[in-house]
Amino acid sequence: MLTSNGYHRGKKEEDFAGQKLRSLPPALLMKGQDAVKVDLQRNRLRQVTGISRLSNLTELNLSRNDLVEFPLEIRQLRSLGKLYMNQNNIKSIPEGILPSLERLQFLKMSTNRLLRLPSDMNTCQSLTYLNLSNNSLKDLQPLVGLLRLKELYVEKNQLAELPRALFQSQALGVFKANGNPLRMPPEDICAGGLKDIQNYFVMLEDSSCSVCTIKTMFLGSSMAGKSTLCRSLMRGCPVAVAEADRTVGIEIREVDRDGVRFLFWDFAGQEVYYITHHVFITPQAFVILAIDLSSYHIEDPKSFTEKVGFWINNIQLKVPNSVVLLVGTHTDHCKDAMEVLGKKNDIEKKVKQMLSEWKESLEQQRKNLEELDDLSLFSEQMSDIERLTEYKLKVLDLIPIDCTKYEDITWLQGHIKDLISDKDTFPFMEQTLPQCYQEVETVIQGLVDDDVIPQHGIVTQEDLLYYLNDRHKELDHDKMRFILQYLHRIGIIMWYMEIPDLKDMVFVKPSFLISLFKAIVRHDMISALGAISNTVLKLENALQLHRNRWISDFEERATLSNVGIRILVREELKKSGIDDMDLIEDIVGTKKKPGNLLTLLQHFEVCLPTKPSIKLNATAQEFCPKKKWEPSDPSVYEPDRACLFPSFLTSNKQVSEMWGEDNMEDINVQVYFLPEIPHGFFHRLVIKICSIFSPYWIGKDQCLFSCGNRRVLLREHVNDGDQFIEIRGKDSDVQNSLDIQKVWDIIKVIMMRLAQLTQQWRGLCQFVHSPCKERGCTEYFEWGDWQDWLESSGSEKYNMVSEAKLTCRKGHTRRTELLFPVSNSVGVKD
Repeated sequence: MLTSNGYHRGKKEEDFAGQKLRSLPPALLMKGQDAVKVDLQRNRLRQVTGISRLSNLTELNLSRNDLVEFPLEIRQLRSLGKLYMNQNNIKSIPEGILPSLERLQFLKMSTNRLLRLPSDMNTCQSLTYLNLSNNSLKDLQPLVGLLRLKELYVEKNQLAELPRALFQSQALGVFKANGNPLRMPPEDICAGGLKDIQNYFVMLEDSSCSVCTIKTMFLGSSMAGKSTLCRSLMRGCPVAVAEADRTVGIEIREVDRDGVRFLFWDFAGQEVYYITHHVFITPQAFVILAIDLSSYHIEDPKSFTEKVGFWINNIQLKVPNSVVLLVGTHTDHCKDAMEVLGKKNDIEKKVKQMLSEWKESLEQQRKNLEELDDLSLFSEQMSDIERLTEYKLKVLDLIPIDCTKYEDITWLQGHIKDLISDKDTFPFMEQTLPQCYQEVETVIQGLVDDDVIPQHGIVTQEDLLYYLNDRHKELDHDKMRFILQYLHRIGIIMWYMEIPDLKDMVFVKPSFLISLFKAIVRHDMISALGAISNTVLKLENALQLHRNRWISDFEERATLSNVGIRILVREELKKSGIDDMDLIEDIVGTKKKPGNLLTLLQHFEVCLPTKPSIKLNATAQEFCPKKKWEPSDPSVYEPDRACLFPSFLTSNKQVSEMWGEDNMEDINVQVYFLPEIPHGFFHRLVIKICSIFSPYWIGKDQCLFSCGNRRVLLREHVNDGDQFIEIRGKDSDVQNSLDIQKVWDIIKVIMMRLAQLTQQWRGLCQFVHSPCKERGCTEYFEWGDWQDWLESSGSEKYNMVSEAKLTCRKGHTRRTELLFPVSNSVGVKD
């Protein structure tokens, strides 16, 4: 009997998932019209001959199979409402199939090999959900006219333009298009979401302009000559930069040349500043990697690793579609031209070898997965590998120059001009924008030049919108906000709407914000604290005794007193000529309220708040039920609050003491990173998790969390060989399935945060193992698509494997729940 929504009452789902099927089983085909929902995911189906017999199907799951062609028989399943075809190898959808599926509301075709869509796809008028992500599509025109479509996902395709008519639908509520080489609208517009795209096309109708802007990032080790190179290219002649004037943090400059706007971002090379780089490094960038040839040693492997390999790896992880120009500096300090040529050839050879080994490693990992018994369990990992192989980091040949010679600088300028004019090398440079976007940016700069906005560039959202509206009356506040959000995403201004305490504050000069960052994140912290004068200390009611404690706390525990932070930032503000006390208070905070700068640093996972323990107050008022209680005077008993900067920690002693010895029966999960763990990843993960669990203990490369009587340890392994993060669960009763499940629940939360953080590194690939629990055994159990476990809700039963016990390749057997997360523990004893 049919219900009102077209589904059959009383029919159960036919589950044939994960049975390694190569054809439809007779048992299923015999169901005929009785079959309503069929799950055939995670098999090895290349064809589904006979599927048309199941004419009453309302839901069909064919995901994670080996389908190369879209099955023609599906057109006869006229009651079909949901169709899963994701994670196959389908290259096209034949014409005439989708118009036959008049009730189809849900279609998932992600992670296939689609090159184009059928022209009649817009006749599928019942469709409300469509996922086409991770294919090779270049045109979405066939989707125009799907009037009921509510959700559309086209991430990671080859789209350069989006059809304007697609966004005129009133039904469309969710649209995702990240990971495309978009020109119209630019990817930074799409990143803002559906409303940003719709407003872009509305404003584009008035007037448009072609914009050539290229963000150029200068990277390299400390004293490699980045600042000299950056300033010389900007001025068109040699510019000497003294060591005392080297970059601290990040410096931003802008230069227009031959119709192209260059945004120069000069990143400091000292390791201490790396923890803030992720805030400002963006996709689709032009990277100039400065390499000091005078101190480069061919025979020393560490020389290449530190000066070149480290940077190439991090660029590959963070912005894998970038273009990298290698520039050899300090050639005037090399012996002769032969020495320069030898080092140039050596670096180029090792870079090519490095990129080749990266590809070979991916290919080997792909082959390893293909040899597994049930590849369907690892389809997400296979898709990740295929996605990474599609990235094409372009590392150009090294250009040796002498920054003291005018002719070298002008030649390099011309070479860069030739490079960016090549659309094959820089397909993303030219973008189409509404004219008003450019006009608003120009108005903002004019407001600063005319001192309407103070020189520090900090203005409230309300004031900025008033100023802009006064000069651009045809744009309402909502449209202005969309433009400001776009300018934020491309780094012209900084406006953190997602942070409640900062949503009303706009930084129209990002360089000023960066100067505040470097007041706290600095390589000379100890000397900066030691230089605080007695006069300045007294303004905070602090003594030399307190200052000495701040220094010792930073050296021993990587904590920095909030009072010390306020002093350092206030001094930086005074250097910038700022004397607005209300503004200073907003930025640096007070004893009772943290400043906006600390809020930003915590938001970007640079530090986390901590509170040193103090003795109990013996004179505090006793708490009595039903009696009004008042806290002690906070000005007397409030402890000295501080911030912990995990990247400055040098020891694991406290964590090791609290954890004790590893036990073979600890639940142990190892998350492997390919090609390596990104610099700063571990400590950012730790900061994310510390906001959830308390108490915690943090070390150099270890962190211990406590939840009730259960403890979980994170440990980073980055020495020679494979790099991985180890997650260990302790203090669980290995005979108690409920207790084990609670440990897995904690590990799940940690891995969810890990997965969220991983999304910021497009070139990163991960694999998860559970090592065998037999002492001395080096075997392991490989996890399948563990993201499915993270996406499962608490009420869902999810098991990666169905067996009650598992045996490693050397014959050691353990209960499954000690190796993998399970939702319905089998309770079998060893």
